[in-house]
Amino acid sequence: MSARKSFNAITIINRAVSEQVKQGDICIDATAGRGNDTLTLCSLVGDSGHVTAFDIQQSAIDSTRTLLEENGLLHRAELIHGSHADMDSYFEEGTVSCIMFNFGWLPGGEHSIHTSANTSIEALRKALKLIKKGGMITLIIYYGRDTGFEEKDAILDFLSGIDSEKYTVLEMPFVNRPNCPPIPVIIIRDEA
Repeated sequence: MSARKSFNAITIINRAVSEQVKQGDICIDATAGRGNDTLTLCSLVGDSGHVTAFDIQQSAIDSTRTLLEENGLLHRAELIHGSHADMDSYFEEGTVSCIMFNFGWLPGGEHSIHTSANTSIEALRKALKLIKKGGMITLIIYYGRDTGFEEKDAILDFLSGIDSEKYTVLEMPFVNRPNCPPIPVIIIRDEA
């Protein structure tokens, strides 16, 4: 198996999330997509935990529902056809253990429909407030093609300005991969 397939942005993020999320946790999949992150979170939180997944595309919500049903985990999730920028309407500040984001377009979906810098940064601002101490926010930034570099550049600029007294931000670009490899990012809310 090639390195590209065995070690990539998804691998990095999933390893971090699997170490972070425990049974009973409250988690958010801010961009449900095809449901893979929602499934991962639902498998980790157990029956005592809960996952809320957001997506603006009904096809993404439908795909996520089908995947969770096939795996017997739909009862652990709430699927919301709406923007991740509204996540603060559903949760109290400091109560969420893990929030996962994928920025860009829906795999296999219409590339003209994708996340945008304005709502993505608004959602990140809200996520920083919702995440509990010791909690984690993950991002995979897909860019290039139809979405260009505007959202990626805006998100990375926003991340560089996050309060270093409260949060640790780790950006892990693949420097020797061709084209526009996705960029994994992990944000930890510090305990102190």
